[in-house]
Amino acid sequence: MRRQLFALGLLVAVACLPACAPTSGRVKVAPPPIPSSRPEPMDTCGLKAVRNLVGQPKSAIPVPVTPGLRRVTCSTCVQTQDYNPRRLNIYFDVDTGIIQRLACG
Repeated sequence: MRRQLFALGLLVAVACLPACAPTSGRVKVAPPPIPSSRPEPMDTCGLKAVRNLVGQPKSAIPVPVTPGLRRVTCSTCVQTQDYNPRRLNIYFDVDTGIIQRLACG
């Protein structure tokens, strides 16, 4: 008897599933994910003007107009963690003296 009641309940539940479907006939689908391309950071420190320095020896670094807004340091050296979006950071390899990267901050 229990099996018959269980089977009847299951049959009623399966029969009611179409009633739970959306009435518009369209199923709402989540929008596609936004591509994970990183936006280009703002050039607040003049980085674009000197981006050709990467791969050059550190002697190619031009003398700054405002020394407080430029930091030249090796890529493994300890540096302060203060952030200044107008400061240009130039990182070079300590062994070769070749500029590895540039960053604002």
